[in-house]
Amino acid sequence: MQSAGELQVFRQRESLGAQQDLELGLKLLEGTRKYAVDPTHPEATPPTLRIYRPQPTVAFGQRDRTLPGFDSAQQAARELGFHPVVRRAGGRAAAYTPGSLIIDHIEPDPDPIRESQARFSAFAELLTGALSTAGITARAGPLPGEYCYGEHSVHGVDLQQPDRRVKIIGTAQRQIATGWLFSSSVIVSDGPLIRRVLTEVYSALALEWDPLSAGAADDVAPHVTLCAVENAVLEAYAQYWDLTSGTIEI
Repeated sequence: MQSAGELQVFRQRESLGAQQDLELGLKLLEGTRKYAVDPTHPEATPPTLRIYRPQPTVAFGQRDRTLPGFDSAQQAARELGFHPVVRRAGGRAAAYTPGSLIIDHIEPDPDPIRESQARFSAFAELLTGALSTAGITARAGPLPGEYCYGEHSVHGVDLQQPDRRVKIIGTAQRQIATGWLFSSSVIVSDGPLIRRVLTEVYSALALEWDPLSAGAADDVAPHVTLCAVENAVLEAYAQYWDLTSGTIEI
């Protein structure tokens, strides 16, 4: 990844609600249309990194809601205290809690499609390095039978039990004519709860997967903290961008 200029960082201190958090990312992406015309426009979105800790959420993919068991899967999520939402980008259902970090990177770009596939590899490498800085043995690449399968997922390895590996990071991407949004969910804690809700949801959807692929960073690195991972992510970003503190109109 090459040096890429200035990036404003917005550390969102409180969740707005599961659906509202999702919609804010899309609103920021839409703001790249204003930026393309007038970067000083109050609704314009400059290069932005937004980091927040979400409410318990099951984010379904577009294909999930076409399945006969979708309503039952939503209800299963609700019964375990998770808010069901449907995202516009990404594959199958994924889950996260306040023990996770959601990282939304938004960039104005006149040709957002050109490097879309390379972006997946580049961010997988950057985030794998960040996890390593935080003390987690991490590898880029999918696990067999993982939930919400992705070629550029990031998983953690338990050095005491090398066969024990869990998916820690899933990524998704959306583009419009004037920019792109790259979103990463980093599961730091609450591994047992993540496994439980995904087991119920995938059962309702009648999708095959390996429940052992679900977990959190602290399943393989017990002493890791959410703050340590967030700081490591910012440290990794600072190698390539000039980070500045920013605010967002909510």
